[in-house]
Amino acid sequence: MHGPPSIADLLRAVRSFLESELLPERGGPLRQEARAAMHLLGIAERELDLAPARGEHERDRLSALLGRTGSLEELNRDLCRRIRSRELRIDTPGLADHLWQSALDALAVDQPHYMRDRRSPSAPGD
Repeated sequence: MHGPPSIADLLRAVRSFLESELLPERGGPLRQEARAAMHLLGIAERELDLAPARGEHERDRLSALLGRTGSLEELNRDLCRRIRSRELRIDTPGLADHLWQSALDALAVDQPHYMRDRRSPSAPGD
């Protein structure tokens, strides 16, 4: 017996319906709305798929950078506080690399084709 579908399965089903059934039948503003909805569903799918590992890696980077442990939210608050107080600056070892990786991780969710479609600029430490 199968359990209920996962949230990711539900998102994929709705996105598939929009893409295969609704989008070909519509034009004009409704077509644009359907395309926007498909994009948002794709973001939600990628967030579900990538968030656990991404959060763990971010927490590890922040723990190393800040020299302490805590939840991801606590560590990010501490990072912001230390940047605002100038305790951490862009030349602090590991900070630019952490910020760069965080930006790439966000792009992987929101715009997964961005880095593939463009030549990757060198990372901050290069």
